[in-house]
Formats: sequence, C-alpha cells, structure tokens
Amino acid sequence: MRGDMTKGVYPIAVSGPNADAFTEPFWEEALNGRLTLARCEQCGTFCSPPQPRCFVCQGGAFAWKTLPGTGTVFTFTVIRHPLAPDLREAVPYVTVLVELDGTQGAGARMLGNLTDCDPDQVRIGDRVQVYFDLVSPTLAAPRFRPLGVKGGGSTDRPRAHPSQSDLTRARPG
Repeated sequence: MRGDMTKGVYPIAVSGPNADAFTEPFWEEALNGRLTLARCEQCGTFCSPPQPRCFVCQGGAFAWKTLPGTGTVFTFTVIRHPLAPDLREAVPYVTVLVELDGTQGAGARMLGNLTDCDPDQVRIGDRVQVYFDLVSPTLAAPRFRPLGVKGGGSTDRPRAHPSQSDLTRARPG
C-alpha cells in the first residue's frame, strides 16, 4: 500500500492495472481521465467489468463508449473499523455502488471509494462524479466525489471532455 494515507481515501495496494485484452481499453482511457465501458454490439448491454462474452446475449463484439462520468449512489457502506492496522489513518471511508449515467437505462454500476465528503452525510440517491487517482504512470484508479465538488486532498487528473466522435469507439472484441 502507498505510504501517504489520507482520511476517507482507501489506499491502492497495486502500482499497475494488471490489464488483460478485455480490460486494457478501460485502463488506457482512465489514464486520459475518461470513464469508458464496453457495450455489447448485439444487445446494447454495458458489461462492467469487461469480459469475453455479454452476460445477457452471449455476444462477443463490443464497442467502447465514453460516459459522462456522473452517476447516482445506488448503495453504500461506511467503513469505520480498519480491516488491517495499516488502514487506521484511512477510516472512516465510504465505499459506494454508483449507477452510471449514460448507460441508457441498462443500469451499469461501478463500485468505488467516495471521497471529499462527510461519511455521515452520504445518502442513497446522492449525485456523484468520477475522478481518477493517478497511482503510478500506468494506473489511474477511478474514485468518486459528490457532484460539483472539486479536488480535495486526493491526487486527480482533470476529466477530459470528449468530442462527439470520441463518444463511441470500436475496439476489437
């Protein structure tokens, strides 16, 4: 784990994404400050995490779509007891399951750390935005903060605003 702990920020214990052919596009775009998900070209289902086959129709062709980077807290938990002695300085921290905007009603969700907030004020239905914590030159970990809140004590890269042509990019499936 990184030695520089911040209250409310769960430390990342790896220095690289350990990507495979299915997840590499996600991690590449994360380094550029963009949240992307694989969408099945056959039925339109977003598959997160990416996998060889769509879990709905078993299709194997995917297009990568850049999402707005915003969403709604579907559920959450506040971790107040450190799961390991090294985590004492990080508690309390919030883990959220976020329903991502731009997934066309498919309800794609992402698990992450919610930072820059008072853990006692987090509620289901809160609006959040993604940012990317640059852990190493090869890993930008997605985290969330309340919508409209700018960076606090966390390292983040500004979100790039995709052009219309960036919104859907085909990748080999």
